[in-house]
Amino acid sequence: MSEQHHHTIDWREILTSAGPYPMEAFAFVREGLNYAVEQAHDDPDSVPEVERHICGQQLCIALRDMAIEKYGLLAPTVLEHWKVCRTNDFGRIVFAMIDAGLMTKTSDDNLEDFRAVYDFDEAFSQDSLLAKLGSN
Repeated sequence: MSEQHHHTIDWREILTSAGPYPMEAFAFVREGLNYAVEQAHDDPDSVPEVERHICGQQLCIALRDMAIEKYGLLAPTVLEHWKVCRTNDFGRIVFAMIDAGLMTKTSDDNLEDFRAVYDFDEAFSQDSLLAKLGSN
């Protein structure tokens, strides 16, 4: 996945097509894409646009890490509030943005890439959160 620019955005259409997710969830996923690129490449600005591609699994892991970094112990509560309860929800949000022309994908990218990347109950358990937060 990579970000697409120069496009008129019909957010109402995107929100309707993706499902129950609020605008904040879309903003979080877009921000997460940049976060994932930065995690994957030491100096993302030196990497050509076509090589900045992030697969679904990489994006899900980056979104998990970013949620914990941003929201700490409240990360699971925030995601649940946005109706994001499994990695497949991230995929639905991403593909709604791809369909709207806000993100691009390669022929290898598909919704299955987001299925069961990790279990939210494990990834955002109190122990996991404390371990991640303690390592910062």
